[in-house]
Amino acid sequence: MLQPRPLPADFYAGDTVEIAPRLLGKLLVRRYGDELLAVRITETEAYVGRMDKACHAYQYRRTRRTETLFAPPGTAYIYLIYGMYHCLNFVTEPEGEPSAVLIRGGEAVLGRETMARLRYGREWEALTPYQRKNFLNGPGKLCRALALTRAQNGLPLTGPELWVTEEDGLGLPPYEEKRPVRTGKRVGIDYAEEAADFPWRFYYGEKET
Repeated sequence: MLQPRPLPADFYAGDTVEIAPRLLGKLLVRRYGDELLAVRITETEAYVGRMDKACHAYQYRRTRRTETLFAPPGTAYIYLIYGMYHCLNFVTEPEGEPSAVLIRGGEAVLGRETMARLRYGREWEALTPYQRKNFLNGPGKLCRALALTRAQNGLPLTGPELWVTEEDGLGLPPYEEKRPVRTGKRVGIDYAEEAADFPWRFYYGEKET
């Protein structure tokens, strides 16, 4: 079994808005039974509790749901929306500062067949072009493909069940991203008043030629 070489926990201890774009291109790895599933992160959003009305813990609101946001940096914060979709976040900044990066989208790197079965209940080859195009382009889709639920809420992002890496220990060739990083408004937070306009969404544009 390949051994994880995760990013250290202190990677997540800095400024959330700076960490969110730095996560683009990194690999999110999930140990699922005896298999490793890996997704390259392609879209993130930053949420900063002390001043961000879109954050669940805005102005340090501490509830049973938000408790994980106050955990040490490098902790997984997973919550349920609409009673059916899970969303994965990485807790950032020093312990007690409720901030996190939402992982909005990715690209399958390892375990694509297993992820297809988890997402659609069928093999990758049986998926339609539409299903392949929209395979992991949303936080709920990504969590379903990686079998992430509230059961994994609070896990450390340093393994052995869940971690983030740049390649180490996975036997993959060197990766060089040539797509530009775009920024924009976050998705689905129109209620958040002035915070709805914060340009804290980061994602890859089209590949440069």
